[in-house]
Amino acid sequence: MHPLLASALALAALFLVTWLVSIPLRNVSIVDTVWGLAFAVSAVVSLLAAPDVRPRHVVTAVLVIVWGLRLAVHIGARNHGKGEDFRYVAMRRRNGDTFWWTSLFRVFLLQAALAWIVSLPINLAASDGRADALDVLVLLGAAVWLVGFGFESIGDLQLARFKADPTNQGQVMDRGLWRYTRHPNYFGDALMWWGVFLTCVARPRGLYGIVGPMLMTFLLVRVSGVALLEKSLQKRKPAYADYMARTSAFVPRRPRRP
Repeated sequence: MHPLLASALALAALFLVTWLVSIPLRNVSIVDTVWGLAFAVSAVVSLLAAPDVRPRHVVTAVLVIVWGLRLAVHIGARNHGKGEDFRYVAMRRRNGDTFWWTSLFRVFLLQAALAWIVSLPINLAASDGRADALDVLVLLGAAVWLVGFGFESIGDLQLARFKADPTNQGQVMDRGLWRYTRHPNYFGDALMWWGVFLTCVARPRGLYGIVGPMLMTFLLVRVSGVALLEKSLQKRKPAYADYMARTSAFVPRRPRRP
C-alpha cells in the first residue's frame, strides 16, 4: 500500500475510535491527547508501507515519533481530571443533542485530515524508495528539530512549574523562555516540523512536503494556538496586555523596554 494511503487510513481509523470513546465519556478533549499520538502512528505506518526503508526515512520517522509521543504524554497529563475543554463545551452547547454526531466531522475527522497534511514530509519521504545516504540536509534538519524540541519541552516544563506554585495564581508567566516569546512551546512545535521538512527536501517528492510545516505554523499562529489562547488570556489576566506589549508573540527576541 502507498504510504500516503496507508497513513490516511490509519489516521481515519485512529480518530474514529477516539470519537467512539468520547461519546460515553462525554469528553471531546481526549482528541487533544490523540493529536500528538496521531503523528507517531502516521510515521510508523509510513515506514511499514515504504517500498524500501532508507536511513533518511528512519531519521525522519524517529524525529516525528519522539515529538508526537512527548506531546501526547504532556497533554494527557495536563488534561487529566480537568473535564472537557472550554472550546468543546461551547460547541456542545451550541449543537445540543446533535453534538455527538457533528463532532465526528467538525472535530475528529477534521483533525485526522489536518494531521495527514502536516505529515506529508514523512509520508512523501517514505514513498521514495531510491537509495540515498544521510547528507547535510538531514543533519541540518535534525539540528533544527532539536532546537524546536528544546523550546517546546523546556517551555512546557517551565509553565507547568509556574502554574504549580500557588503564589503565581493570576499572574503572567514571563520567565525563562517565556521572557523572549509569549509562546515558546508553539514556536518550538513549528520549528520542529520545519526541521522534519529539511530532512526530506533533498528528494524531488520531498519538496511537496513544505505544505506540512506551513499548515502547522498557520494553525499554531492563526487558528488553535496563539490567536485562540490570547483572547482568553487577555480577558482573565489584566497584566497580559503589558506582557504582550514587550514580548514577541512567536519568534523569540529580546523583550522591548516598558
